[in-house]
Amino acid sequence: MIRSAKCIICLKPRTLFLLLLLSLLIFSACRLPRIIVLDDPLAPEEHLNLGVAYEKNGEFDSALKEYGLAAKRLPLAFLYLGNVYFQKNEFDKAEEYYGKAITADPANADAYNNLAWLYYTQKDNLPEAEGLVLKAIELAPSKDAVYRDTLEKIRSLRKSSPPDLFL
Repeated sequence: MIRSAKCIICLKPRTLFLLLLLSLLIFSACRLPRIIVLDDPLAPEEHLNLGVAYEKNGEFDSALKEYGLAAKRLPLAFLYLGNVYFQKNEFDKAEEYYGKAITADPANADAYNNLAWLYYTQKDNLPEAEGLVLKAIELAPSKDAVYRDTLEKIRSLRKSSPPDLFL
């Protein structure tokens, strides 16, 4: 005699309930509505703050992502992007973003100072670095002490450097 498979009706109520629930979940999963966010729920300042938190934790790639999102509507984020690239020793990218920060907000004294500091650390383009930090001092006299430190270091390096670094 051939044994037949148990019919569904003959199953215990609990097993039948679980089978029905599982099939319901499987078949309805395809029909569940999907939520698509068309607008960014975070403000640019919130992306900037989130980026700062990532940067403090050394999570530079995540910080870059957040700063990039902030930069779409907040020019200050270009400065932060430059700072992270500087920390990652990606100096060409840092220079690019400091330049974007200056272009987007010509009154951003920190961008001038940070670009000057980049040139100082690279021992390159020192005359321009001096001009940049002088512009920073002009734009933000309240930060004179910080910017003067950069200026003094640049001038000291210029005095001790061979003439070919001045070009």
